[in-house]
Amino acid sequence: MTADGALQAGAAARVATAAQPVAAPLTGAAIFLIVNVQPGDENCAPVRDLCGDLSALLRAVGFRDLEASLSCVMGFSSAMWDRLAGPPRPADLHPFREIHADGRPAVATPGDILFHIRAARMDLCFELATQISARLGDAVTPVDEVHGFRYFDDRDLIGFVDGTENPTGEAAVEATIIGSEDPQFAGGSYVIVQKYLHDLRRWNSLPIEEQERIVGRTKLSDIELDDAVRPTYAHNALTTITENGREIKIVRDNMPFGQAAKGEFGTYFIGYARSPRPIEQMLTNMFVGRPPGNYDRLLDVSQAVTGVLFFVPSVSLLESLADDAAPEDTPAEEDPAAGAADGGDTAQQRAQPGHAGSLGIGSLRGVSQRP
Repeated sequence: MTADGALQAGAAARVATAAQPVAAPLTGAAIFLIVNVQPGDENCAPVRDLCGDLSALLRAVGFRDLEASLSCVMGFSSAMWDRLAGPPRPADLHPFREIHADGRPAVATPGDILFHIRAARMDLCFELATQISARLGDAVTPVDEVHGFRYFDDRDLIGFVDGTENPTGEAAVEATIIGSEDPQFAGGSYVIVQKYLHDLRRWNSLPIEEQERIVGRTKLSDIELDDAVRPTYAHNALTTITENGREIKIVRDNMPFGQAAKGEFGTYFIGYARSPRPIEQMLTNMFVGRPPGNYDRLLDVSQAVTGVLFFVPSVSLLESLADDAAPEDTPAEEDPAAGAADGGDTAQQRAQPGHAGSLGIGSLRGVSQRP
């Protein structure tokens, strides 16, 4: 193993001990399962039990093929977090913010809990999803379940390589894991998911050169176009976010999905970040435009049909949710989708167990947390 490989492996190991595997390497299969929890405290009980047992359940299923790298990330909407934990709430947790711009909507849709299940084998993903669903039973109702697959050399169904600019190792930890900016929730992360449906017939009718200008990369060799020829409306231009001269990275784990006989061809966008703000700015740039009107031309052939924001607690914080219930008088924030549709600690410090503010000891209910 090279020195760089050892560094990345060390970063991955540290993240696994404190954070959920939001920065895990890309896999060949995934299931994206979103559920709503039925009203009533009695329906929160199975959710709490699963929070405490998810790691053990994951080990039991994953033991069948350790090399398949089965993993699961469990995240909560703002309304669900209020039901389970009450105050305090993670600083940037809120319902997904809809965007409406000249017939290009980024819609907000329902969803209390996200399970992002990944492995090299779909059968392991399916088994874990089955076990999770059995554990939750009638306490939840399914909202959406998408089975993603690897398409050739990590390409999406429009034919371009996806995820080229993902950070790795310590850079991925830095991009995705909350630090001292929100110390009570250090070790957590945020994730935004959207399901995009593509009009492949219309897309494939475009000349390759025009497709490359829209995406901002060459189709065959996956080389970024030079700024001299890349349009300002190119997808990779609009989704590049800089602050104080520094590019703000996120980790994408997008997957193709579809049903060929039904003519359904899509990309499941899933983006992890230490704050949702960079992803929200990317979406504003795409749908509204930068400047307004200079929008992402991919949206001429792609439609976002879902949109939800979740908070992903650290492993210790997730397990602490099994301890006891949130105060009964804690009001849950209304999710508009139900009706309408830098600074801080180093990446290594945030990834270490027992880091101050990680809420790894005790519960969330007003008890002082100390390392």
